[in-house]
Amino acid sequence: MKKIFLFAIAALTLCSCCSSAAKAEKPVVKPGIEVLRDNGFQGLVGKKVGLLTNPSGIDRNMQSTIDILYKAEGVELVRMFAPEHGVRGDIYAGGHADDTIDEATGIPVLSVYGKYRKPTPEMLEGLDVVVYDIQDVGTRSYTFISALGLMMRACAENDIEVMVLDRPNPLGGLKVEGCYVEPGFHSYIGEFKIPYVYGLTVGELAQLINEEGLNCGEKGDEAPLKCKLTVVPMEGWTRDMTYAETGLPWILPSPQVPLADNAIGYPCAGIVGDFSGHYLNIGVGYTLPFLVFGAEWVDAEKLKEKLVSYDIPGVGFRTIHYKPFFGNKQGVLLHGVQYFFTDYEKAPLTLINFYVMQAVHELWPEQNPFNEKINRTNDIVCGTDRIRNTFSQSFKVEDILDYWMKDVEDFKALSSKYYLYK
Repeated sequence: MKKIFLFAIAALTLCSCCSSAAKAEKPVVKPGIEVLRDNGFQGLVGKKVGLLTNPSGIDRNMQSTIDILYKAEGVELVRMFAPEHGVRGDIYAGGHADDTIDEATGIPVLSVYGKYRKPTPEMLEGLDVVVYDIQDVGTRSYTFISALGLMMRACAENDIEVMVLDRPNPLGGLKVEGCYVEPGFHSYIGEFKIPYVYGLTVGELAQLINEEGLNCGEKGDEAPLKCKLTVVPMEGWTRDMTYAETGLPWILPSPQVPLADNAIGYPCAGIVGDFSGHYLNIGVGYTLPFLVFGAEWVDAEKLKEKLVSYDIPGVGFRTIHYKPFFGNKQGVLLHGVQYFFTDYEKAPLTLINFYVMQAVHELWPEQNPFNEKINRTNDIVCGTDRIRNTFSQSFKVEDILDYWMKDVEDFKALSSKYYLYK
């Protein structure tokens, strides 16, 4: 009996060791910049290279793509392009980048978030290829994918190649929400006819833009152009992965997205964030950007109870009281809710915005974000004025749900043709 017991213990220990070994051997995601380097910078050797990047363009050891390409044998990095926040992240949100010289490398840096958003022929002169390496957040209104689209268009016009170094979508590759951008509502925060949450990596999105004729300029009113595009895929990424499972460090792509959790929060609260003044703070100015909703006039417990009563799939709420450190509510004690996911797979991300506005309207109907004037930014972010016009009538999520989700299945069918990962 003792031998059997000892054998059982040994077997359990062996299973435990095998399990631990299996976990240890689980493949870690290798981003495009590392795959490019491992392949000897194929496609760049012997060419004059431009680079559109920011601090989120790094390898797992936090070495910048700028420095990797600058030191790469046979690669001539001759120019960089600065998106919003700059290539080194030294420009705050909304601030215009200026043409400058990168101190570390001595390479000229030309702004594509200042006088020009689409590079001019002079800005691209002499280049053979432009490399793009920026961590995406998976949401349409984030300006970096628009910077990519306009760069692709400019390169197509000037017969210059584009290479996209792929990175994980922090929302995963399964979430798709929101209607397409409609004619008249294209902008730098809604350049493409895609859903608000699109469920693609930036490399997959670049392929779709290029092949489906979506590259129609910042206003969506130009004939589409197709560039010579190469995507360097990641290794080890799957569509169901959380960012934590990738094994990669998260470097904030912009000041209010310091962690991958804030990237997930961006589509959950960013639409509400378009309203300023007397309406809700969404944690910008505090330590939880895009993860809370609060105001000085809110009764936190009542708001939490109202939201819990909606029984939103996969989403929970807790009360919170906080004082922003900066912004228009700096130093003001705000009361509200922090949301969290009980089942991320089931949770509707973008609808959290509208459920919060519905709850606020039921409890404090005088707090109406549509009272003062038409919010053009909100329409541009949503890609249509239909959502505002309908929702503002009765503040019921059910009234906009069908329209908000009407393009999801069509887009899933279309975009699946460009999947690089299972």
